[in-house]
Amino acid sequence: MSDNAANSSRTVARKVRGQPTSDGAGVRMTRVMGTPILDHFDPFLLLDEFRSDDPNDYIAGFPDHPHRGFETVTYMLAGRMKHGDNQGNTGLLGPGSVQWMTAGRGIVHSEFPEQEEGLMWGFQLWVNLPASDKFTAPRYQDIQADGIPEAELGDGVRAKVITGELGGVKGPVTDVATDPVYYDLDLDGGASYTVPLPGGHNVFLYVYDGSISAGPEGSARRVRRGEMALLSHGSRVEVAAEYNGAKLIVVGGRPLNEPIARYGPFVMNTAEEIHQAFADYRAGKL
Repeated sequence: MSDNAANSSRTVARKVRGQPTSDGAGVRMTRVMGTPILDHFDPFLLLDEFRSDDPNDYIAGFPDHPHRGFETVTYMLAGRMKHGDNQGNTGLLGPGSVQWMTAGRGIVHSEFPEQEEGLMWGFQLWVNLPASDKFTAPRYQDIQADGIPEAELGDGVRAKVITGELGGVKGPVTDVATDPVYYDLDLDGGASYTVPLPGGHNVFLYVYDGSISAGPEGSARRVRRGEMALLSHGSRVEVAAEYNGAKLIVVGGRPLNEPIARYGPFVMNTAEEIHQAFADYRAGKL
């Protein structure tokens, strides 16, 4: 990457709208990444938004299922989700909380709603692990809402900082292989902000309420609720909310530039490693 690219404003290189799908035992959601339209955006493999106040859309949850070779990041906006695994770990995710789970060499876990009515709303992101970390010991970083700091970024602009640093505020999630940033921005109507970003990271933003313009003046593009914008490289991105305000997540990570072998809940580097993952799962070794 040239120095000019590293020190420039990012533009919207591509916009993607999610597709309705279901997963687990029939949980309805919108899949924005991990589809035929957008398979992945290195190091990111999948992004789902789940949002419903109809318990029939979420009540069945996600029974026991395995993971190996990547990380799952669950960020709750509303609702309560309980998780457990085959190692005896349990936890409860409430509104505003985050779970950053590193599956590493393997884990079998489940996620079930801890409510029978009301709004369930949030995101699940999958982040790839480098080959050198795919067999690391599993771990959780469970952060409750009061543990996620908020940065005041100027008139009408606030951000919750999950990982990375923004406005002098550091996020609580640490020691992640891809050096990610994950910010939840809240802009009042007409407010604007220039988000500083690591120059070499792949970065996307996803608008989950309202609409924004993204990019420098003269080449900014409108991004509406339910749209993901993949950004070009650069050191910053300018975002501005329309009259009714906007909320969006801004997520970036260091690309791994490694081969991806992926089948269901396993993400490795070769087909042979996928076959081994299934064999280990059948043998109860995860």
